[in-house]
Amino acid sequence: MTKELAKRSHVSPPPASELATLARLPARASMLGERVVLRTIDPERDAEALYGATHGSVEREAVWQFVLPGPFADQASMVRWLESCAPVDDPHRFTVVDRSQGRAVGIVAFTNIRPDMRVIEVGHIWYVLDAQRTHINTEALYLLLRCAFDTLGYRRVEWKCDDQNVRSRAAAQRLGFSFEGVFRQHMIMRGRNRDTAWFAMLDGDWPAIRRGFEHFLGRHGDTDDEGASGTRDGADRRASLSALIAESRSQPA
Repeated sequence: MTKELAKRSHVSPPPASELATLARLPARASMLGERVVLRTIDPERDAEALYGATHGSVEREAVWQFVLPGPFADQASMVRWLESCAPVDDPHRFTVVDRSQGRAVGIVAFTNIRPDMRVIEVGHIWYVLDAQRTHINTEALYLLLRCAFDTLGYRRVEWKCDDQNVRSRAAAQRLGFSFEGVFRQHMIMRGRNRDTAWFAMLDGDWPAIRRGFEHFLGRHGDTDDEGASGTRDGADRRASLSALIAESRSQPA
């Protein structure tokens, strides 16, 4: 057992009165950040921005490697899929809009929503190629986490991904989620086995992580999260959010 897990295993459980409180369901309302907006899906408008940016080349279509149901046969097929997603409460999807361009650049969601257990998952996350490795995901996830913990009252936020999805695993840890293990032979996806890596963040973790996010977004908000092309500068930026979260966790509440 690691020191981190050993330390957590001795944390006193919350009182029964606190555990009896239900979390709230996500609302169909926009979340406004400095650089992104998370809003309800607009099938026609979103497909116009998202289809062309995720189809037509190997590089663009790589977004669908670990994400269903794309790639789509045509734009109309994406419209129909978005229309089917829009009224669904779980997964509760949001379109991510880059405010500097005023266009949709991806999709994120709350899923596996369990208000009685006060557990919720963030997932179904994907972005167009030119929005990847930028500030977009950092602020979008900050808005989701802030909503889950501070507004809706969840105790635990989960992140799950294909164990072979190296970038998703790295993103989870960079954003402050703790790795909890791998569910082997968890799914069959596109005819192949999927082992699923599980990560989680607890309400007790969140205040320190929130401070790290807010420090990072204030300091690096106008730059890429990971650098324009995986440069050393980008590596330093990736480390900076993790370092800020670690520093915040080491300080008294």
